[in-house]
Amino acid sequence: MMSNNVTIRGFVGTEIKCSVTGSGLPIAKFRLGSSDRYFDKKVNAWVDSDTSWYSVSMFRSLATNAGVSLQKGDRIIVTGKLRVRAWINDDGKSGTTAEIDADSAGHDLLFGTASFRRSSADRPEAAVQPGGEDGFPAIDYGTGEISSPGFGAPGTADESESSQDDGGAGAEADREGELVPAPF
Repeated sequence: MMSNNVTIRGFVGTEIKCSVTGSGLPIAKFRLGSSDRYFDKKVNAWVDSDTSWYSVSMFRSLATNAGVSLQKGDRIIVTGKLRVRAWINDDGKSGTTAEIDADSAGHDLLFGTASFRRSSADRPEAAVQPGGEDGFPAIDYGTGEISSPGFGAPGTADESESSQDDGGAGAEADREGELVPAPF
């Protein structure tokens, strides 16, 4: 099995399927369609080429944020590890599947606008809605913030992701326990 880092521009081709494993790991999955567009001089018009399809998997806070941010039909950009797998089903049919384990994703601003809201689990003043479907963390739909016990809380695996904004503190580490910028 080969693994390559790729960036794919395309569209969300299916509804986002969100779930949580027994150990509490949020997962989001969907199909991503990508078509090249070129100008065909013979017909004097822009033409879409065949669509390539990818199965996209997202984990942790990326999965949670994608579940509340992305919808079927959205134009997006996905970056992650590409894996191409051959398969054979019980009926003897065979094929190849292209899968992307996403590291990052976002709306493609070439096709529209977006309004970004940072998720934060450590802001107690947020008015939080009850927990979401499939055990996903609760979302404050007014601010877009995520809040749920154990998810993104200080001391968990998501701590580094939720503290990437240094609040304008600069690149120097504050020796008195204030925010320290995450390395980029």
